[in-house]
Amino acid sequence: MSQFPAGAFRRYDEAPDEQFYKTPRLVTHIDDRAIAAVTQLYREHFPADGAILDLMSSWVSHLPPEVAYRRVVGLGLNEEELRRNPRLDSYVVQNLNQDPVLPFGDAEFEGAGICVSVDYLTNPATVLREVGRVLKVGSPIVITFSNRCFPDKAVAIWHQLDDRGHMQLVEHYLREAGNWSDINSLDRSPRRMFSDPLYAVIGESTGPHQEIKGA
Repeated sequence: MSQFPAGAFRRYDEAPDEQFYKTPRLVTHIDDRAIAAVTQLYREHFPADGAILDLMSSWVSHLPPEVAYRRVVGLGLNEEELRRNPRLDSYVVQNLNQDPVLPFGDAEFEGAGICVSVDYLTNPATVLREVGRVLKVGSPIVITFSNRCFPDKAVAIWHQLDDRGHMQLVEHYLREAGNWSDINSLDRSPRRMFSDPLYAVIGESTGPHQEIKGA
């Protein structure tokens, strides 16, 4: 990511992420209306009976309760949270900032979600390139975020931008990854006062990339 200024992906807390996430956080990080907006996006974009990858997952996945998926796999940092997630058929404990290579084969999934976590990635283009590899061609990624974060773990460039800037930044991540098309940003914020905003960037996989830079 040479086009970014020096220090763009530094964090206030550079201690190992496993240490920060060691204690389970069995809470939601956005309010119910924003969660409903995430669920609606998944309802619109993830195919029923598909295989879904829930990246940077926790104890809830926000998938629509009425939709059955063939397989849902979570990847996150806290095993207790993942174990408590009722939508996961299986899970992987992995720090994507230390190891961005996903332990899945090419074209295993038909959809992937990253919910309120993209701001913590220190090498996001590499991770998203890997996500494109493990999705079938034409399958969607739904990346959602709000104005909430753990400030000590969000990368510096995230702190420097407003909501529109965050959407443009995530679009840039997908373009730099090099294996995404039809990249679009959406403002799905609930139209009520005192609700958390909700933004999304969505793209479609074009398949494996020739190499994983920085991996």
